[in-house]
Amino acid sequence: MLSRLFIAPLLALLLSAIQPAPAARAQGIDAAAVAEAVRSVVVVLPRWRNVRPGFAPRSGDPRVAPEGSGVAILAGGYVVTNDHVLGDAISVSLRLADGRRAPAEIVGRHKATDIALLKTTADLTVAEPGPMPGIAAPVCAIGNPFGRGLSVSCGVVSAIGRANAGFNEIEDFIQTDAAVNPGGSGGALVDGRGRFVGMVSAIFAQGSDANIGVNFAASRRLVDRVVRDLAEFGAVREGTAGIDVRPLTPEEAAVNAGVGVVEVARDGPALAAGIEAGDIVTRVGDRPVTAPGEFHAALFRHRPGAEVQMTVRRGDVERQVTVTLAPQAP
Repeated sequence: MLSRLFIAPLLALLLSAIQPAPAARAQGIDAAAVAEAVRSVVVVLPRWRNVRPGFAPRSGDPRVAPEGSGVAILAGGYVVTNDHVLGDAISVSLRLADGRRAPAEIVGRHKATDIALLKTTADLTVAEPGPMPGIAAPVCAIGNPFGRGLSVSCGVVSAIGRANAGFNEIEDFIQTDAAVNPGGSGGALVDGRGRFVGMVSAIFAQGSDANIGVNFAASRRLVDRVVRDLAEFGAVREGTAGIDVRPLTPEEAAVNAGVGVVEVARDGPALAAGIEAGDIVTRVGDRPVTAPGEFHAALFRHRPGAEVQMTVRRGDVERQVTVTLAPQAP
């Protein structure tokens, strides 16, 4: 019979073979760089009328204004967060990574993307921007889960360019399995070098507030697009192509991938470019579109006046057209 003294080392050896070493689990993550990135993240503390501040155990608790997170995005004290974090806030303050408190003003809000911009006089470390990560790239979420203070969780990118998650009118999400929980909204998604690649925005929880490993961050390209306009104009300037689109029927989808044109506005940009009702748009710029959400997200990248290339199919003929976006009516 094997002695206990022999079994214990043998068991340890077997477990070490099954479980990856810490260095392997953290492969691709520069811990020092991610720790430095925490300095650019803040806790967002909205104050609602007749509601005490603090963290609500469950979202929607009317007794407690929820805490959230934010990221220093531009020099001069600009902080980006989720619009839903602010809710009906009558004032906002920030708790910085070093524990200091600072007041903030609301510069602008954009409900369609769920992005809001704040400004404070506090000296903040601006997040270093990073490129769009690829599938399976290591990433870390930095935020204020359950109102317990800033913390870090890491995982990988599950998908990019998600535009049909159903949270917002306009979406361009990075999907990740890095753990995100209530209070983390508005926090930073950073790559393995600590560079800002997205703003943590939503949890796919199927009726529960708990993290189940399917979490979404607004891509940096979407965040930058909204923040630039909010900082410069106080509102987002949107362009329109002057067309309504729909998902393809199963029969159409068996032949093409894209969105169907339902209606073309009279004297609109699409009509001037030669697009007609019944056409199928397969690509906007460099982005393939397979659903209306992807079409709208691709157009949203551009301001009014921009010339946007579209790939349009009519019957068996596919062609490239240039659409000059018009200002979107308020």
